[in-house]
Amino acid sequence: MLKLTNPLDYPVAVLVGGLSLFVGVRLGGLPSPVVLPVAAGITMVGASFLKSREPEYLALDNPELEREINAVKVSALALANQANELRLQAKKLLTDSFQIELLAGLESSCDRAVELPGKIDTLVWNISGNNSLLSVDKLQQQLQEVKQKRQSSSGVSKQHWQELADSLQRNIKLAKEGEDTRLARIINISTLIQDSAGLLQRLQTTLRTSDLHDSEQINGMILLSDELSSLSENIDLLVRK
Repeated sequence: MLKLTNPLDYPVAVLVGGLSLFVGVRLGGLPSPVVLPVAAGITMVGASFLKSREPEYLALDNPELEREINAVKVSALALANQANELRLQAKKLLTDSFQIELLAGLESSCDRAVELPGKIDTLVWNISGNNSLLSVDKLQQQLQEVKQKRQSSSGVSKQHWQELADSLQRNIKLAKEGEDTRLARIINISTLIQDSAGLLQRLQTTLRTSDLHDSEQINGMILLSDELSSLSENIDLLVRK
């Protein structure tokens, strides 16, 4: 749906309207009172169309937050591309070696990574505007969920959940003090994306260099896959409104 806008903000639309006026009057021989409303209409429609092609303005009022959001969008797209590469590589190598359990785990984590850019876009809209800040109650609910997952985890996965719990506790403190927690939230997501990218790279390298019939090497990749899954769950929790 096109929205009305000021045509003076869009010189191209004004130019097209002016040309239509010139063609109608000078070349078509039509009277100005007839052509003028048509030219004005063309200008308005053109300006509205150009406006509709622009990205919507985000009411963030925080340049640092905007920079971090742009950076995390780029990182999420890069992660999605990396995950697609890993999924293709894993499907070929692990199917041939009948490592179905490892393949299933990797494909699940890769699917989450591929969906991440869309989830980031949704999050950005949710955190813009006047009702964008997570309440203390919402943050505490997230913290309780993280603590429950931490209790049922072990090893590196438990460490990830502990780090996320520490981060949420800091955000709760900021929220209670009336501070904007959005920047901390985006930075947390960015850190988890970078950690996930590192794991994806390790998995790609390991897949290329390992003996896929060696149970010890396969178990090592399963541990990496589980760690990647844990990070994916962390990210999913943070991108939820």
